[in-house]
Amino acid sequence: MRAFLKIKNSKFLQGFLLGFSIFLLFLFLKYQINIVKADFWSDLKNFLNPQTQNIKEQKENTLENKENSLYKPAFDYEKAVIEAVKRVSPSVVSITISKNVPIIEQCPYNPFSNLPPDIQEFFGDQFPQFYAPCEKGKKMQEVGSGTGFIISSDGLILTNKHVVLDEKASYTVLTNDGKKYDAKILARDPQEDLAVLKINANNLPVAPLGNSDDLELGQTAIAIGNALGEFRNTVSVGVISGLARTVRAGSLGYEETIHNVIQTDAAINPGNSGGPLVNLKGEVIGINTAMASGAENIGFAIPINKAKRDIESVKTKGKIEAPFLGIRYLTINSELAKEKKLSVDYGALIDSDGKNPAIVSGSPAERAGLKKGDIILEINGQKITEDNTLGSVISRLSPGDTIDLKILRDGRELNLKVVLGKYPENQN
Repeated sequence: MRAFLKIKNSKFLQGFLLGFSIFLLFLFLKYQINIVKADFWSDLKNFLNPQTQNIKEQKENTLENKENSLYKPAFDYEKAVIEAVKRVSPSVVSITISKNVPIIEQCPYNPFSNLPPDIQEFFGDQFPQFYAPCEKGKKMQEVGSGTGFIISSDGLILTNKHVVLDEKASYTVLTNDGKKYDAKILARDPQEDLAVLKINANNLPVAPLGNSDDLELGQTAIAIGNALGEFRNTVSVGVISGLARTVRAGSLGYEETIHNVIQTDAAINPGNSGGPLVNLKGEVIGINTAMASGAENIGFAIPINKAKRDIESVKTKGKIEAPFLGIRYLTINSELAKEKKLSVDYGALIDSDGKNPAIVSGSPAERAGLKKGDIILEINGQKITEDNTLGSVISRLSPGDTIDLKILRDGRELNLKVVLGKYPENQN
């Protein structure tokens, strides 16, 4: 009986092993499971229990969906930047500044020409030959460059005033399609760093203008321009990193204070001046104007809403007519109030600049009775502060507008009405 059981068990074992071997061969052939892989038993477990495999696949799909959802906004952002650049770039132009400069050569020079003739004859040709720089005529030469953008299909171009400041220079515009045009300066804004040029062309692509009053910190900003004067339509991307800044900017002997400008970390390089600062909608929100010296990626742009008045003025009148009050002033803050022992820490203190009087002779301010030492507290109900300067409030108005001034004189508040004039062309 025991022998029979032993043989029977042995045959059972042999049958089991044979069947298991066939099962493994089946798995190998059908599913190509590598029996020497470390995860063989995991694969076998998944085969025997399909529910486990389904859970694993669901987890992998969930992870993949998360990765896709994280990348999708980045993809959409890149697409928005690309589309914004495509929308504005055709209207961006390069501006070349050329000027007649002296041709300097080395000319023979005799330092002993003042000696008496007999001494010169005595030495004959023994004098050494000397050379000195001398002018041999003049030639037209490129001396600078900048950027601008087209604001009307018939050839009006907006740029910075400091780009086209030299009245003796000539200016050439290179459009995005490679065509060259001689440019005429139609107008330079007497208050802002803005100017309008004209080229003889039609059916040009126009840059769409946005609304700079709606800007927010952290908003994407795209700068486009002629970087370093040689890399046309260079694009840099950043954010709006500051609003309502006041900076002192200038180059080549030109310097001015610009108020309420946009600060951005989108790179603004030499040659970018006058180019557009663009939002993700492909709208111009500013005019690139200056960069902070000694800093990394701190640039400034004039809000486009400041330029809209100039654009409209040039289109309708052929020139820029800026409003004029006719005072020189200091914007009051807590430090200035303490220094001059003022009773208020805001407003505009009418004061001379040391070389020029506080009140311009014959100006609207003089006719209205304003005096040196007066403090303008409000204009049309708007409080005058460092973030809302007198100049910025006036710049949003037009010649001929009547404004209500609240002033402080000798400790008493007064109200005056002033009719703004036109900014004189020769006024500094």
